[in-house]
Amino acid sequence: MKKIFAIVLTFCMLSINSLPVFARSNIKDVSAKYWASKEIQNVVTSNIMSLDSSNKFYPEKSITRVEFVQALLKLLSNDNLNVKVKNTFTDIYTSDSYYEDILRSQQLGLVYGYPDKTFKPHRTMLRSEVTSVISHITKDKYSNLSILDKFKDKNDIPNWAVKAYAKTINYGIYVNHPCEKRLEPNREITRAEAAVILSKLRNKMHIVKSQYVNEEILAVEHLNVSKKAPVNTVNITNTKNIICKNNLLEVEFSERYWSKLSKTGEYVHFDVEQNIYTKEGTLVLPEGTKLIAEVTEIIKPKVFNKNARVKFNFRQIILPSGQTINISATPYKKDGYLKEGPWMTTGKIAAWTVGLGIVGAGAGTGFAFIPAKAALGTGFAIGIPVGCGVGLITGLVTPGLHYRAKQGEDVLILLNNDTSIPKCTCGK
Repeated sequence: MKKIFAIVLTFCMLSINSLPVFARSNIKDVSAKYWASKEIQNVVTSNIMSLDSSNKFYPEKSITRVEFVQALLKLLSNDNLNVKVKNTFTDIYTSDSYYEDILRSQQLGLVYGYPDKTFKPHRTMLRSEVTSVISHITKDKYSNLSILDKFKDKNDIPNWAVKAYAKTINYGIYVNHPCEKRLEPNREITRAEAAVILSKLRNKMHIVKSQYVNEEILAVEHLNVSKKAPVNTVNITNTKNIICKNNLLEVEFSERYWSKLSKTGEYVHFDVEQNIYTKEGTLVLPEGTKLIAEVTEIIKPKVFNKNARVKFNFRQIILPSGQTINISATPYKKDGYLKEGPWMTTGKIAAWTVGLGIVGAGAGTGFAFIPAKAALGTGFAIGIPVGCGVGLITGLVTPGLHYRAKQGEDVLILLNNDTSIPKCTCGK
């Protein structure tokens, strides 16, 4: 059933993914084979960058400071931010169509003006200047400058942009077209190159400092992991996907587990077997995601067939990208414990019953054989029920089973809190 569902879902996703191919034809000056067509399509369809009245993008044209500011504001969902600062620029006027956007940038501290109190909105931007802005708004990250050694023109990077380049390259948000070994930091950046950088940043919004992002819920979607789930909603925002509290996730043991050899405080690893999508088609957790659970309690088997019970508290999600997310989740059971099911207990009792029944049969026939061979049947008839009876009683009063789980065995877990998964951390 899982395989059929996966095939149908894959088909649906492929169908959805094929739609942009038709949209590309609306951009008259960007062919499907253009080196940045995918990224241009991304920023156009998401309304980060726009086409002119004739549906042209002008990919080889240099981008101006005001164009970059406007695109960045849209990317950060701050293009409608209420302006609370006064205009300090001598070349920006209330009559300008971009007046409020420049002030929004000033208020947020995105793109700074010049010492002479001008902003120069129509001046084109250099690659190094765009890199500096991206570095400025992303979370601090130590980056060894040796990461620049693979580029032939690393010495052309201005001193003020060296650390910014190291940081953005470490984050994977840079452009090195047309030559992979060259950064060309002092060249004007084209609209296509800006689209590539903005598209990459859009896919890694979790690294943007919170003060620059206006988070908003774009849609409410739904998981279809299990019909038993108390809640199945997922809030889709511009920066992350929030799996709401009381959703269920299906995970599997990464390796065999046996409570008899386990102890409290140890960590057990679980895997996400396949991509987890919402019904609407958003990838929430990618295949290859790992979860770490702590064994917080082990109740040993007790007499009268009381099986061992194990409580796991899931502490972390580790995405394929390596990013770690703290979570709180427990197995979806009535009491929160994992234990052997009734069929395993029944099997154990049956084994005792049959086993001692055989022993009883052997003993009965043996004792009967000694005085008279003719009494074998009687001994057999008496030994079996006696042995089975003893076996049944023994099976019923002996301690229960330790909990065992096979590698790959599925477990449903209940999220105890909202869980935020950064967008596009799927390793793709």
